[in-house]
Amino acid sequence: MSPSVAVAAVTFDRPRELAVLLNAINRQSSPVHSICLVDSGTVPAKEMADQHANVDYVRSEANLGGAGGFSLAVLKAVASGADWIWMMDDDAEPGDPECLATLLREAEARGLDAVVPLVAAPGHPDRLSFFFRLDGKVTHDRAEVEKLGFLPDDGHFFNGALIRSDVFFKVGLPDMRLFIRGDEVDFTIRLRKAGIRFGTVTTTAITHPHAFAETQHVFGARWHVIVPETAFKRYYYYRNRGYLIRRHFRVKSLVADVGGYLGYFLRRGDFRGLADWFRAFSTGLRGKGFGPLKDQKF
Repeated sequence: MSPSVAVAAVTFDRPRELAVLLNAINRQSSPVHSICLVDSGTVPAKEMADQHANVDYVRSEANLGGAGGFSLAVLKAVASGADWIWMMDDDAEPGDPECLATLLREAEARGLDAVVPLVAAPGHPDRLSFFFRLDGKVTHDRAEVEKLGFLPDDGHFFNGALIRSDVFFKVGLPDMRLFIRGDEVDFTIRLRKAGIRFGTVTTTAITHPHAFAETQHVFGARWHVIVPETAFKRYYYYRNRGYLIRRHFRVKSLVADVGGYLGYFLRRGDFRGLADWFRAFSTGLRGKGFGPLKDQKF
């Protein structure tokens, strides 16, 4: 018997993208038996979800963020009894109908408990939405990464990640405290600490909006910082970076962040940006600033 797969998906006010995603999932050559969809948007997407018989629609009146939404979706998907959980954001799309079949085949052949596809930028098929670090340098070049074939212990969660259900019993669910940004990094660290075998398969891909503009080089190609484009995303990214350094004792990341952001903001004379970074980063470093979105001041 072929293994059963349930999709854990989240959506927030992206009806057009969600329609594309649901259609693409149900066109896969390897079928999924259920799609656990958590909707935190301001306009419910139930009517669209009802167009697909295998969608298990969950409405959340509270905005759970990406981390909370995935946590709820994963729990529902695991409860369905599926062997594997395939995670999808609403603005992602499997690159072709063989995407899931390829991931399942590679996971079986390599003895993996989690496998991740490449994440390509829409409209830029030769570019990856999120960089990989090769030989100490960052790259978005898809061909450069593809030639490696397989990247063990590396990958960009959660978009397109295929994970065995029992993995969540070992490492837990995505941490809803992280809301947006950093939840995937935290989950990856937990996978590594638990000895879970995972990696990136470069022979298949999904598409997902890129973040090219966020990567800012500071001291050459080997030292960079991430600067999200909006104040909202910057606050949560900086806060969560600080928190993850505290939680996982990431000394190298502490040195890299302090040096990198000091260099980035001071070289530009952006003292307001530096103050905003320090406030958010130090909040996370102290383990503070968590709570419902309506109570948070960024």
